[in-house]
Amino acid sequence: MNESELVVQVTDPLLEVAALDTQPLATIHVESEPQAQLLEEVTERTEVIVAGHICLDIIPSLLGNSIQFTPGRLIEAGKAVLSTGGPVSNTGLALHILGVKTKLMGKIGDDLFGQAVLQIIQWYGPELTGGMVFAPDESTSYSVILSAPKLDRVLIHATGCNNTFSADDVRYDLLGTAGLFHFGYPPLMERMYREDGAELAEVFKRAKASGVTTSLDLSMPDPNSPAGRADWHAILKATLPYVDIFLPSVEELLLMLRRPLFEQLTKKVGHARLLDAVTPAVISEMGKSLLDMGAKMVALKVGYRGLYLRTAEAEVLTQMGRAEPPKVLMWAERELWAPCFEARVIGTTGAGDATIAGFLLGLLRGMSPYATLSAACAVGACSVEAADAISGVQSWPETLLRIANGWPRLLPEGKKSSPLDMKHAGWKWDEQHEVWVGKGDSH
Repeated sequence: MNESELVVQVTDPLLEVAALDTQPLATIHVESEPQAQLLEEVTERTEVIVAGHICLDIIPSLLGNSIQFTPGRLIEAGKAVLSTGGPVSNTGLALHILGVKTKLMGKIGDDLFGQAVLQIIQWYGPELTGGMVFAPDESTSYSVILSAPKLDRVLIHATGCNNTFSADDVRYDLLGTAGLFHFGYPPLMERMYREDGAELAEVFKRAKASGVTTSLDLSMPDPNSPAGRADWHAILKATLPYVDIFLPSVEELLLMLRRPLFEQLTKKVGHARLLDAVTPAVISEMGKSLLDMGAKMVALKVGYRGLYLRTAEAEVLTQMGRAEPPKVLMWAERELWAPCFEARVIGTTGAGDATIAGFLLGLLRGMSPYATLSAACAVGACSVEAADAISGVQSWPETLLRIANGWPRLLPEGKKSSPLDMKHAGWKWDEQHEVWVGKGDSH
């Protein structure tokens, strides 16, 4: 099946706008030469600049099904996968694979790991590295990722020159024509969280002044580290007024903004999943509080439970910059929760970053909130079907075809005690759009 056939066959209202985006430019009817020239200029323009944390990921292939990380024990491994990690790579390359014109803006050293990072990125496209920052005599960040079957991953991480990334390292000259500026992982970048986030707030203040739409992602710090002890309420209070789209995980927010609850739930669940114990009411309350702090859209990653969306009123959304949704009223005052798609999980590295790429794709392509959430969950599900963050991500036409062919969602299947069951919390299931609708939704 070619892409043109796909456009004809997809009729689900959830996917109508998304399907149109898969049509090749060569098949779009252009009535006049000036229009054709304009279309060409638009396709060449950078749509997204992804900045922030970048590193080299070293992922050994662990052998066997009963792996235990015990001191003094030898764990047998196979071939190691080398890939770039962090949001600059994970979200940026996923956007590139999805067909979005992207530039990356991370900081690397002049060491062998830095050369490896550059070579991997350039393999995807030499144009991607146009905003990269090179730091002489500094070391490149790296991670060793241990991901075993049926176990959550274990990370060994060195922050390297990400710690020296500052507001002056951002290429603001490149933001002037871009649609969206995405920044990720400030908890792994020392200058971004020091002094109550003054540097992070400066990045977003200057970026927002360029007219670009801004988005921010976090990462999970060690609770006992300087980042884990930072005053994230003060940091986000200073930064979120300049953030259009805020896309953290629920665990990160609990640690940073609800520390007593985080510690209480962690103690309660023991070795079980923290996400199982977080109620929809807590997530809904956090979403509303983040809007009150200044964010215009909040998309909370809830792991295997899906993606939660909360948005501000229409008047606020009209201040989002160049990537503002074309149908603002459709996006205004929404509270939606999209379940994940079923996937054969090989590794969870970068799944949240890939989910963000899908969400930003939907926003940039003018999709509805429903189709945008569907795109986000689909790209995230594709990502976990490979050991690294990027290998599982497919082009948008391929991803869309999988959705259109009836890709099943993770649903409670009648289990009342399941964390996937939202009815007990007063949410309504929208069968047509395959989302849960919360009490805070005005539509």
